[in-house]
Amino acid sequence: MAHPQQDLTRITLGVLFIGGLIAASFWVMQPFLPAIVWAVTLVIATWPLMLRVQRYAGNRRGLAVLAMTVVLLLVLIVPLWLAISTIVSNVDEIADLVRTILSLRVPPPPAWLADLPLVGARATQAWAQLTSEGVRELAPRLTPYAGVLTAWFASAAGSLGTAFLQFLLTVAVAAILYSRGEHAARTALRFGRRLGGDRGETAVRLAGLAIRGVALGVVVTALAQSVLGGISLAIVGVPYATLLTALMFVLCLAQLGPGLVLIPAVVWMYYSGDGLWATVLLVLSIVALAMDNFLRPFLIRRGADLPLLLILAGVIGGLIAFGLLGIFVGPTVLATAYTLLQAWLAEGDDAEPTPMAPP
Repeated sequence: MAHPQQDLTRITLGVLFIGGLIAASFWVMQPFLPAIVWAVTLVIATWPLMLRVQRYAGNRRGLAVLAMTVVLLLVLIVPLWLAISTIVSNVDEIADLVRTILSLRVPPPPAWLADLPLVGARATQAWAQLTSEGVRELAPRLTPYAGVLTAWFASAAGSLGTAFLQFLLTVAVAAILYSRGEHAARTALRFGRRLGGDRGETAVRLAGLAIRGVALGVVVTALAQSVLGGISLAIVGVPYATLLTALMFVLCLAQLGPGLVLIPAVVWMYYSGDGLWATVLLVLSIVALAMDNFLRPFLIRRGADLPLLLILAGVIGGLIAFGLLGIFVGPTVLATAYTLLQAWLAEGDDAEPTPMAPP
């Protein structure tokens, strides 16, 4: 009767030791975890491109790794770094721009607005109320949001040095993963199979597809929207076009869209009296805003055949929970959980006995 007790004690101590070892390992690796997760995300998203570059380089992995490392620096890391640094270095200009906007007076509503069916009367009343109050009256309501934004700018300014080191570490880890990507993929698949059999291996594969789909859908769409919006602002002559483009890129990554920049710019253009260029900016802004409705779902579906609502919930929830890194962590976690749930439900359907026909 002593053996079961001894086995239970040994199992308990073994589980405690393994749990403590895992916790200690995460504690030691905590400063490097953001860079490792970023590097894994970038490598998974760009792995097909790396294989294509390797074929063009005569199947020499070293040249392909060097080329992809340079591409990561020039295409991904540098723009994000420039966007953040541009916003942080122009905090005073942003404050002046906000003060200028708050000092504007809204013109009276046009006559044709009241003739619109259904919404004309309410729109005219709201516009007239805004005209009588002025934008300055809205300042107390906007003060809490301005405080949060100012705190974010200050935090970003204080952490630029750390962010730069994280960027460099991310590129270094990505270069290592590029050189040994097949070995890392086999290790992940072996771990998934050892943990959950076929279901675990499927979850690992789907996690990679989810990361690739989100990287294509979110990052490429954000880049396309911000580039189009920035070109539009530069064409019509809006001041601080570079700063506003960087701000649009960050807002698009955060799933807030370019409208927070483009819509006030259109209003400012109409208010300044330049109706022609304001209309041009309005048309280009509509195109930039509409890109989010067809480009992102198309790219996400190319990476992973998952419900779009699941991906978007993972992006927004991950962003709130984990910051910018959560854009990729959130969809991966939800995609894995969704796949395991579907597999479990499918096994239950297969296990149900076939109903017998009545005699």
